[in-house]
Amino acid sequence: MVQRTSDGSAGDADYGEIGGSYSRYRRPDPRIAGALTEALGDARTVLNVGAGAGSYEPSTRAVTAVEPSAAMRAQRPSHLPSAVEATAEQLPFADDSFDAAMTTFSVHQWQDVTAGLRELRRVTRGPVVILTCDPALVERFWLTDYAPEVTATEARRYPGLDVLDAGLGGGTVSRPVLIPLDCSDGFHEAYYGRPELLLDPDARLSCSAWSFVEDRVRERFVRDLTADLDSGAWDRRHGHLRGRPEYEGSLVLVLSEPR
Repeated sequence: MVQRTSDGSAGDADYGEIGGSYSRYRRPDPRIAGALTEALGDARTVLNVGAGAGSYEPSTRAVTAVEPSAAMRAQRPSHLPSAVEATAEQLPFADDSFDAAMTTFSVHQWQDVTAGLRELRRVTRGPVVILTCDPALVERFWLTDYAPEVTATEARRYPGLDVLDAGLGGGTVSRPVLIPLDCSDGFHEAYYGRPELLLDPDARLSCSAWSFVEDRVRERFVRDLTADLDSGAWDRRHGHLRGRPEYEGSLVLVLSEPR
């Protein structure tokens, strides 16, 4: 039985508490969207699980969205269809209902990843596409210098690529997704060359890992990063990132074809 918050969130984060500004800071980036759309192939019907506010739903496909959180469903724009209230682990659809399925920045929220992946594969005739982060690479990001508790939390929450492969029945293909310097989707690595933007508390709140750390961690992060930006210490260590047009970090696309 999947445990859910009063908001309906089914993972370890309560989006009724932290999701209010999500749609303003986690806007889909068209270049990342292009990689997702390409992976979906020629699918006409697409299931989007953990759909949130509708980021990355392809406008040229017939999308059925699933989202357990009421706060996130309420942020879906009017031009998108309403989302079905359900969880990944208990999808209310018959076998082979969809040409393809997708989930973006969601698998780390599922209470039972294996069950959720099994359900995705069950209801999908064609490709299953997962946009996620490789936990083996998360802590290499410069954020670890300032808030190691946050990146350690992310590394712990994201399922390994081997777990995703096994849950989808094997044979998955994983490839890194390059992050553009002006990325509009505000996950942590999107700020690789724009560290000042992570001083915005709403930007941090839109990355759920911050909800798992104590106030002292957030206060130390702001104090230390502000000091290093003012003194030039951040730029001496990481300033080369400001001019890098793309960044290869932990962002990865996992593709499963039916076997």
